[in-house]
Parts: sequence; C-alpha cells; structure tokens
Amino acid sequence: MAEAPCDRLSSTLMLDEPVSSVRQVSAQRATALASLGIKTVRDLVFHFPRRYVDLSSVETIASASIGQACTVAGVIHRVQLKTPKPRFQLVEIHIVDETSILIVTAFRQPWLARSLHEGMRVAIAGTVEFSYGYKRMTNPVIQVLDESDGASGMIISVHPACEKVSATLLRRLIKNALEDVSGLIDPMPVDLRLRFRLMSRQNALRAIHFPTSMDEARAARRRLAFEQLLILELMLMQESMQRSLKGTACAHVIDGPHLQAFSEALPFELTLDQQEALASILFHMGSPRAANHLVLGDVGTGKTVLAGFAIAAAADTGTQALFMAPTELLARQHAQSMGPLFDEAGIMWEVLCGSTSQNERDAILAKLAAGTIDVLIGTHALLEDSVVARACTLVIIDEQQRFGVDQRECLLSKGEAPDALYLTATPIPRTLALALYGDLTLSYLKMRPHNQANRSTKVLRRADQGIAFDAAREALSRGEQVYVVCPLIGQTSSENASPKGRSSKKDVEEASSFEEDAYEFSDISIETDNDYGEADLIAAEKEAAHLQAGVFIDYKVGLLHGRMSAEKKQQVMDAFRSGEVQILVSTTVIEVGMDVEAATVMIVQDADRFGLSQLHQLRGRVGRGSLPGQMFLISASQAPSALERLSAMERTEDGFELAGYDLSLRREGDILGNRQHGATMLSLVKVTRDGAMIEAAHDAAAAMLEDDPLLTLPEHAPLARELRLMFKDAHVRQGG
Repeated sequence: MAEAPCDRLSSTLMLDEPVSSVRQVSAQRATALASLGIKTVRDLVFHFPRRYVDLSSVETIASASIGQACTVAGVIHRVQLKTPKPRFQLVEIHIVDETSILIVTAFRQPWLARSLHEGMRVAIAGTVEFSYGYKRMTNPVIQVLDESDGASGMIISVHPACEKVSATLLRRLIKNALEDVSGLIDPMPVDLRLRFRLMSRQNALRAIHFPTSMDEARAARRRLAFEQLLILELMLMQESMQRSLKGTACAHVIDGPHLQAFSEALPFELTLDQQEALASILFHMGSPRAANHLVLGDVGTGKTVLAGFAIAAAADTGTQALFMAPTELLARQHAQSMGPLFDEAGIMWEVLCGSTSQNERDAILAKLAAGTIDVLIGTHALLEDSVVARACTLVIIDEQQRFGVDQRECLLSKGEAPDALYLTATPIPRTLALALYGDLTLSYLKMRPHNQANRSTKVLRRADQGIAFDAAREALSRGEQVYVVCPLIGQTSSENASPKGRSSKKDVEEASSFEEDAYEFSDISIETDNDYGEADLIAAEKEAAHLQAGVFIDYKVGLLHGRMSAEKKQQVMDAFRSGEVQILVSTTVIEVGMDVEAATVMIVQDADRFGLSQLHQLRGRVGRGSLPGQMFLISASQAPSALERLSAMERTEDGFELAGYDLSLRREGDILGNRQHGATMLSLVKVTRDGAMIEAAHDAAAAMLEDDPLLTLPEHAPLARELRLMFKDAHVRQGG
C-alpha cells in the first residue's frame, strides 16, 4: 500500500528537526553530536561513513598473507600504552583468534588505551607485516564489534566519531533517524534518476550507512554524490543569475576603434589559445547579460593581454574598468607592460596602490569619478569606499584565488552589474573548476609564445646543492641573474609556504558516462612532511647574508620579502631589473609579477615545503626571454615521498598535469578549501576521480535552469526547497 502524501511530507520535514528528536538522543548526546557538526536530523543521516569493514571476507590471523591488506576478527588479549620517548606515545594491542596472535601498533592514538579493553571483540583492517616473530599491523582500522556484527557477509560502516560518541553509537542513532524519515520525498527529478540510473534518496541513505555489499555502497555513494554536485551547481548558477538581476548589464561594443588600435599595438601575434579565449570573452561582453568569465592560463601563456582587449572594449563603450591584482608588485608590473599599449590605443589609465601618496590618490579618484580614466589598475586599495567610478562596467581580478568572496563582491559592487573577468595562473583541471566555479564560463590557455626559451629542472638533496650554486656562478659569469627562494623570512616566521609542503560544455551522456572507477571509502592523504623541524629550514634573511659573505662575494646579493615596505620592495626590484643586484634572495613574493629576462637560474631551498603548482609558478620567473632557464629544487628531507613528488617537476612543464598530480596527493578538504559552499557540500565527491560525474551534473543543472530558471515547475519543487535550505545555510556560514 502506497504511503500517504502527508506521511511523506512529514518524513521529509523531519529532516530539519533538531537531532534531539531522534530516539536515544538525550540532551547530553545532542551536545556531543554538535561537536561533530550534527545539529539536525539531516546532519545525522548525511553524516556519511569514511570507510567500511568488510566482514564478508574475514581471514584468520594464521591465513593472512604478509604484505597484503585484509580484515581479521578476534578478541583483545592485552592493551598497553607506551611512551618510548618524550611526547611520543603508542598503543600496543594483542589480538587473538583460534589460530594465532596479531600485534597492532597504533601511533599517537593514546585514547585507544582508554576505549579498548581486554575481552572486546574487534575487527582489524590493514596491511599485515612480520617482525620479531609475530604478524603485525601498524595504524589499521579498528572496529569494536557488537553482538550482531558477526553475521556472515556483514559490512560495517565506520563513521567519523569522537570520544563521547563512538562509531558504534552513531550507527545506532543513524538507524533510528532513518526510520524517522522513512518515505521521504526525493528531490531528484525522476527523469534524471532514470537517465543516470540512480537509486532513490531513501534507498541510497540506507545503503550508504548499512550496505549489504560493497557494490551497493558504491551505488549509494554515486547517487548521493551526484545529488551533492547537482545542488551545488544549481546554487552557483542561481547565485550568478541573482547578481545579474541586481542591475542592468552593459552590452559592450566589441569591434570599436580602441580595441582595433590595441590589437595593432601588440608586438606579437596571439596564440591559437589566446584567439579562442578572446573570442569567448568578447562574445560574453557583447551580450546584454553580465559576463562571468574565468581565464585559466599556465605560466607564460599571456593572460594579461586578454584583459587588455577587454579593457579596450569597455573604453569603446564609453565606460570604465577596474583591474585588481593581489600585490603592488604585480599591479605595477601590469602597468609597466600594458601602459605603453594603452597609450598607443588612446586608453587612459592610472595605478592606485597602498603606497600611492595622498595628493596623487586624490587626483586619481577625482579623474575616476569624472570618467576621464578608462581603467584603474590597483591592489586592495580599489576596495576602499572612496574609490567611486562614474560608470564601471568591467571588473578584472588577477590571481583571483588570492581574494576572498567578500573582496570579489566588494569590487563588483563598484558598478551596477559589471562584467567580471577573472584571471589565474594556478592550473585547475576543468572538472575542479566546474566544482568550484560552476557559475563561470571558462577559457584555458596552454600554448606559450613560440619565442620563449626552454627551461630545465633538477631536484637535489641539500648535500648536493653545490651543483646548483656552480650553475649559478656560470650564469653570473655570462652576465645573467639568479633567484634564490626560501620558505621563511627569518628563523621564526613564514611567508606563503605551507607547513606541510602541500600547497577545470559537453552534452549530457547516458548513465554510463560517469560510471565511477574503483572507489575506496577512506581518508586519502599524502605524507609530505619534512623529517626536520622549522628551525632547520633556510630563512631568506640568513641565506642572503650567507651568500653575500661566503658564496657570491664578487656579486651583489639583494633581499626581498613581504614584511618590507612597498618603497623598499620597489627599490630592490628596480635594482634587480637594472642589473645592479645580480642575485635576489626572496620568499614567494616573486611568485607573480617579476619579469626579468636576464634572470635564468632559480634555486629553491626546502622545495618540498611548497606545492607543485606554486613551484611551477616560481619556475615561470626564469627562461622568460630568449635565454634558457634552469631551476634547482633543494630538499633536506629524507622522505622518499617528498623527493618523488618533486621529481614530477623534472618530468613535465605542463602546469595542468602538475596540478592534477598535486591534487591526487592531497586531501579533498585541501583541494576544495573554503570556496563558498563546495568544501562542506561535496563530502562524497572526489574531484580527481569524479570528473565525468561533475561534468554531467554541471550540464544537467544548466539544462534545468534553461527550461525553468526559478525551478517553479511542480517536478522541481522538492529540489527548489533543498536549494532554499542550502542557500540559507550557506548564507549563515558566510556571515550573511
């Protein structure tokens, strides 16, 4: 007998009741659940397992093969907390079954000594080792088994838990919650479920928490991951639509005299990539809808010149552009490279930075308000309330990932409904770009100008860094210049370096278009930690003094870092550009904006402290002209994984390939960061694996909004409600 509509509605509304509504959730347990981010019934049933223990293939300890991953079940015979050295604890657990004994070693998990006791029945999943006469496992998955967990074929879900709420208790509470929401309305339109062969939401929630097989768990994840992606893409696209409704967008002139003059002023031909990207940018700027375009360009592929064309189009329209860069160094670099081209094209421009004097600032702002400036290039100074344009119809943000959502929105508010053009040299695969920026149109630049010289990259241990310094001396003797990059300014502070060295429209296909590859329900991380402390890292200040006094005595060594005043930075950079300084020791402040053709050698100290994409950005500072460049990556780490990661820099110059490799080594949270709602919404999505699924969800969302922009059709009502709830939740998280 079919469930009554009122019962289905009640079950659906139950999702948003307080978690205390669930059976066996006391006030004390509700407080403990809140520490896990679980405050509502929805939070509880969407608190997905991070892994599973498959008891359908349990082996005995005696039959478990050395070097192979497996699951064994047994009884705890002994638990010991040991402290082999200060501030280093381990727990040793002896597990026995009817065949043998297994010794488990759990490093830095002292709480296990409190939660595990003699006589407990447990399942252990990990890789079997053999040493000192015993089979062993190190840091395996340990799951305490209930009375009911011994059934043949049982798959036990392991949820993220805490000391006051165990994984076992969570399973029990989730089971109760699923009973409360039984029969809930599925927000996914039926046509999408049929097209992509997706199970219902209710079945997927049951199967992901309590699967009868790993195949069923994978199918459940596939359905719920697609739902997460579809809702996120709809949210991003609707946000973009709402921004465009706040004012009247400008349809720019895209074939005017300024644009033609700018094109004729260029001393080079555009690459095919640039031509295609420019056509896309101008098409969107010429539309009566506000453009929202992201240009993803590898190092040296010529993104800035595309911004110049967009600025020329705004000038032809009789309106203005604001061009924001993250650093004064980069802003002034843009002015230096683009200014002469603007002058030839009759485009009026100015630069506004933090170091701009008050008198000069007042004069610039007066021109901007009067409309006599076509483009104002600047830094965060453009965000100040005093910056008021007469008619801003174009906003350009360079290295946009360095700005927060609020900063981007602040600059966009300088116009009624301005077109937005974002530039980034951080390579992002298309699938990741769609997951993070599904509301944007995209262009990719991968081709470099043909006149650029080649670069070579070599990874060296610190003991062999003399090879790098010898290459630097040879380059200096030829009249060339050298960069030395360090992760720290001084011995106690860092700048821009990660403490752990971790630093993108297809038609919708049939369901098989995004069938997943092998999926493993586990936290994925890469150990790139150095096996030495921060005190051992090379600091820029100390390195500059050392190089000047003992390595490059006959040459001038300069120092550049982020704590220096803008005036001092400019002095150092001017001295390096002029050749007065031959060796520049710096932090990653030179990552963008430095364009010195005579600089041909870069030495990066403690290179394993940087992400590959960041190193690739740094590499773009050498070999920019006709002279070949050399990059040396120095590492003091003894960890094979750290050196293997760096060796990818030797194998390829393709920034997108490096980005993909870097992403494959990182946790999903590190990848998504805090880009609006993505990090919290895509808990089941792995962007490096689910590319086809991301593309399918993006295109399905676009098609849905094309037919029903406000999701007012009856079949879209449940989905519209989900979006309203998510919009509200996301708005609260962002402090709205």
